[in-house]
Amino acid sequence: MADERVSADGGMETSFGFREVGAGEKQPLVNDVFHKVAKRYDIMNDVMSAGLHRVWKDAMVAALNPPRRDDFRVLDVAGGTGDIAFRIIEASGRKAHATVLDINGSMLAVGAERARKRGLVDNLDFVEANAEDLPFAANSFDAYTIAFGIRNVPRIEVALKEAYRVLKRGGRLLVLEFSEVEMPLLDRFYDAWSFNAIPKFGKLITGDDAPYQYLVESIRKFPNQRDFAAMIRNAGFARVSFTNYTGGIAALHSGWKI
Repeated sequence: MADERVSADGGMETSFGFREVGAGEKQPLVNDVFHKVAKRYDIMNDVMSAGLHRVWKDAMVAALNPPRRDDFRVLDVAGGTGDIAFRIIEASGRKAHATVLDINGSMLAVGAERARKRGLVDNLDFVEANAEDLPFAANSFDAYTIAFGIRNVPRIEVALKEAYRVLKRGGRLLVLEFSEVEMPLLDRFYDAWSFNAIPKFGKLITGDDAPYQYLVESIRKFPNQRDFAAMIRNAGFARVSFTNYTGGIAALHSGWKI
């Protein structure tokens, strides 16, 4: 499936899974997917990753290592349900402040309710906005995180430049995303699991396999680790690196604004 991937030169902006769509058509289609899965988003991630997303997210937050300071501000993009933001706040001893930004109001509603139940509302803001046009001043955040969301942004290069703009000098970008499996045999197993099992489980869980089919295809279209790292460098970030998780099923990308 590697030949399906776009390169660092782009192509995701007109790719809705394996289907080519016109300029400006992708975002409404993606929005519809997440409206459908919002209330079962955690279950969806368990299906997509066989439960490993929880381990990967913990590793992402450990890599960030948020300080126990109440002036530490993080922007978590495409994080409507709060999964990453909650982890960051807890890791900071409930000192950090997280702004959760998502283009999808259904996802944000789930996150706001979860935050209320966890007693975290004082540490959080929920903002409905587009990752390609962030409603924040330059140099506003100490960290920018996005987990399993960047591949759903039509113009990824624009979103990365916006990430660079709103980060303070010395700020860090962390992107967790499904990637290209680099372990022999595991790649074949994962392809078989993805295209045969995941949509079927999705239909059992939600009654609709179409969102899961899109999500599986979008993973195979997303640039591989090296091409995406090049996109991060092109946005202005320095000390760019990535770490593969579970043979490359997912990868954590890191970059700094210096």
